[in-house]
Amino acid sequence: MTAHRHHIKVRFYELDPYGHLNHSVYIQFFETGRVELLEQVGLDLESFAARGYRFVVNRINTSFERPVHAGETVTVETEVVELKRASSIWRQRIVRNGEVLARQELRAAITDNNGRPVRVPDDLAETLAPYLAI
Repeated sequence: MTAHRHHIKVRFYELDPYGHLNHSVYIQFFETGRVELLEQVGLDLESFAARGYRFVVNRINTSFERPVHAGETVTVETEVVELKRASSIWRQRIVRNGEVLARQELRAAITDNNGRPVRVPDDLAETLAPYLAI
């Protein structure tokens, strides 16, 4: 298993008044990492919804360890920790040159398009297998 990696360059408008990446933007970067992973395995959110499924985030735990500044390029590393009956847990890190800047663990329910929890589709584990943490 290897983590999915997505590189993002920090823009000046993503900074807080102190010149650091705003804490809310970290959450957006993590979201971008998950979306990019899903697209890479052919499971973009639109096609997933067309099949009748959605990922619905119901818990996020984020820690901020080092500041990030404008112009820096960071890497979002994403892996799937587990797929349960109707949910998934994702572990992510934002790193720069091997140094961990932020960590996040996210739980997402799998629902139908009306928001009701449903079983994980049979092919989801196989599709995400390259990024499943063992």
